Amino acid sequence: MRKRSKALAWVLSAAALAAGSASAAPVTTQRLTAFGSSVEMAAWVAHRSQDEQADCPPHVPDCLDSMVEELVVTGSRISAPSSITNNQEAGVDEGDIVKMRGDTLIILRRGRLFTVDTANGGLKAVDSIDAYPPGVTPDADGDDWYDEMLVSGDWVVVIGYSYGRGGTEINRFRLDRRGRLTFVDSHHLSSNDYYSSRNYASRLVGTQLVVYAPIEVDTAEEALADLPALVRWREDGRGVRRRLVEAKDVYQAPPLPGTAEAEVNTLHAVTRCDLAQPRLICRATAILGPWSRTFYVAPDAIYVWMTHDRPRGAKDGFSSSLIYRVPLDGAAPQAARARGAPVDQFSFAEDAASGLLRVLVRSEGGGDAMWRAEFSDGGVALLTLPLSRFGDGAAEARSEDYRMLGLAPDNGWRMLNRFTPDHVIYSFSGGDRSSSDGGQSLISIAALDPAGPLGQTPMSLLASGAVERIEPVGQDALIVSRETDHKAERSAVVFRSLDLNTTWNDRRLPPRLSHTYRLTAAKGAETRSHAFFYQPDMDRPDGERGVMGLPVVRTAGPSGDGAVLSDDLFDDAADMALLRRGQNRVSPLGVLLSDPAGQMDDGCTVSCVDWYGDARPIFVGNRIFALLGYELVEGVERERSIRELRRVSFAPSARARH
Repeated sequence: MRKRSKALAWVLSAAALAAGSASAAPVTTQRLTAFGSSVEMAAWVAHRSQDEQADCPPHVPDCLDSMVEELVVTGSRISAPSSITNNQEAGVDEGDIVKMRGDTLIILRRGRLFTVDTANGGLKAVDSIDAYPPGVTPDADGDDWYDEMLVSGDWVVVIGYSYGRGGTEINRFRLDRRGRLTFVDSHHLSSNDYYSSRNYASRLVGTQLVVYAPIEVDTAEEALADLPALVRWREDGRGVRRRLVEAKDVYQAPPLPGTAEAEVNTLHAVTRCDLAQPRLICRATAILGPWSRTFYVAPDAIYVWMTHDRPRGAKDGFSSSLIYRVPLDGAAPQAARARGAPVDQFSFAEDAASGLLRVLVRSEGGGDAMWRAEFSDGGVALLTLPLSRFGDGAAEARSEDYRMLGLAPDNGWRMLNRFTPDHVIYSFSGGDRSSSDGGQSLISIAALDPAGPLGQTPMSLLASGAVERIEPVGQDALIVSRETDHKAERSAVVFRSLDLNTTWNDRRLPPRLSHTYRLTAAKGAETRSHAFFYQPDMDRPDGERGVMGLPVVRTAGPSGDGAVLSDDLFDDAADMALLRRGQNRVSPLGVLLSDPAGQMDDGCTVSCVDWYGDARPIFVGNRIFALLGYELVEGVERERSIRELRRVSFAPSARARH
């Protein structure tokens, strides 16, 4: 299993840089400024570390799990081909377990890469290769993980993390025209483990890869020794370590109003790499600030929201925070002060045309590393911040920039949120999770324009079951819930159409749940956003009509008509449910089934837990595929139903894996 302890895996540690005179006077600034030298940086960190506190971060139930940090990868937007991944932002591709180049599907699973040829209407397994460098002995005890993949031209890039060797791995492969893979190189990047229950570790736009890597620092020596560095792997283990930043590239966070000094215990680094060059060339910028953060990738910048610990004895209210905007063109970072904390990356939406950043915040939150996004607390507000407010961090969002949306229900847990073009939707699941009825969910919809028909106050709707995902579809949204009857050991996946844009006599009607479809004897196979995909019909690019897919687990319970209740998201074999949307209704097309006989022993030796799932719906032109473990199944829609057309297994033999 992934390590979740307080101990951090420092990356390719080396002797600390000579810090010069440690007696230099620390510099205190009220603005976001870069250090002038390593001497100045060492003195500043040494001064701050004297006041370090060991309290648990807010909303993290166990201090033993509270200090593992996260790496994420992002990119700036340029013209990009359409993706088969359910990305948050158009043109910004997110790392996933399956990608496509031309007619070739590339699949990452359990420490290996596979290719499948789909040319000429066929389906043929072509090649496979280890996702790690040749000559490396993977750690079978759960220390090595290969989680995400990106494809740019004929470059295939695997993002992984090794506790044993230390650091994040960027492994590059070449894909030839026949679909065969060749290992090119591997680099280690200074970072901590990047896992998040909701966010992803990688983004790619064009050929640019941008890595955000927070690293905990306690002393001046640690801060200097652990400045971001890149090491090219060599079989003899003597890779050359290239530092990506110097002290002059490190910015110090300004203190919050009413405090003399900034809260600092983490080095937040943004590294940009050009993947297409024969030699991987990277550069970085870093900011020293507090540990709690949430990141979001906009077209031209990465946003890092850092929330400060609430001082002891402080009155209730929204936490103090800093928002950093790091341009992807290498320009200096900017900052603005704010209140509250976002839940995850889906709490953000940049409107570049209007020059605005919108963020849905709660009173308190612990960031989105590991499972921290599952814990937030307090009231809800919508922040609409002009991009012009970002500067040196001295300016704070004004009271009129916030719109209070109300309090969460007393029994609400697991908040989800998504933006659509005109609305923000958020939900709370409530009730006793072990009760016979499975509880209920409160779904709230707020218009982005308070002057519109919906007004200032959000509209709330009550629905049965626990909401597991909110997905934009066209101008509307889809709410997917899980209804559970624990006594009868049955569950169902519930698809609800949320109509946001219906008009009558030139007047927009209020949001409504226009249709509900229940897939009985089933449960969702996973909750990550990438497990879902909605493909608009070719003649309806506005998304008013199309096909969607979601992996589900279907097994008979004691009564023969219910899914056996299990919270295991990693071991159950998934099938693919396909549904059609049209006229504000969701209609079932059918299910493409996995083959239980195909769930064979693959001799896995590394990355043997499917933390990101093992099933995806894939839409390529008018073709429909379902990735189901080691199988790729093609279906065809005929007479309002899905029928299996062909399938191929790309499973490795157990002998080949040992």
